[in-house]
Formats: sequence, C-alpha cells, structure tokens
Amino acid sequence: MAFLNAMNISASGLTAQRQRLDVISENISNANTTRTEGGEPYRRRMVVFEPRNEGSFQEVFSRTALGGTAKQQGVIVSEIIEDETDFKSVYDPTHPDADENGYVMMPNVDLLKETIDGMEASRAYEANVTAFNAIKSMASKGLEVGK
Repeated sequence: MAFLNAMNISASGLTAQRQRLDVISENISNANTTRTEGGEPYRRRMVVFEPRNEGSFQEVFSRTALGGTAKQQGVIVSEIIEDETDFKSVYDPTHPDADENGYVMMPNVDLLKETIDGMEASRAYEANVTAFNAIKSMASKGLEVGK
C-alpha cells in the first residue's frame, strides 16, 4: 500500500535526524576536550545523508508504471565524517595541555554552528512527525469510508 511506503519514508527521516542530533550533542559535549585517546583535541563530527531510493527516476517510473512497486525510499545516514578544519589555538599558559609558548589547541567545534545545526535537525524531525501524522490520519479516514 502506498501510504505504508510514505510512512516508511517519514520514519527514515526521523531516524536520520535523531542520529544527526546525537552527533551534534556529542560535538557540544566535547567542545572543550583538548586531549582524546589519540593525543589531539576532539575533532568535530558531521553526518552525511544519502537518499535510500535505488535507481534513476526512469527506472522507478517504469517499474511502478508497469504495476510493480517502488523500492524502499527515504534517507539514510551514509557516514559520519570528521571536520578537517584547523584546531583553534588559545593562549592559556596555566592549562595542562599548553605547549612551551603557552598555547593550547582547542577542538574545532563552534557552539553557535552546532546550535543552529541542532535547531535545523529538530525542525526537520518535527516536519517528519507532522508528515507521519498526516499519513496516519489519511489512512484512518480511508478506513472510515468503508463503514
């Protein structure tokens, strides 16, 4: 049924945005971590989304036009990458990780950017919930027609 496919698409968006919010919260919590297991400051991580549909538009159209069903659609998290921008250098000679000149390498996490990304992910999550509820309501109304 088509409405179940639409629900799966919204559910994939919910899952992807939840994972994005998890990574954003990890970035915020490590904004002041100057030393990781590798010995360097924490490096900001980012989520990369990828469409879950398989095939070109023409392939999907011909498959569905001939009475077949479309393959699974939606979005997935294809990978979580590290931001390769430079670390911030801060003068703090009292810090235990300060070099001989008194500078500490701080993570490349910008709290303002993380906050904005978190707001964007939260709004996308809400939009997927709204779409999911609309689909659920349409399915319910469709079942009432048969009464």
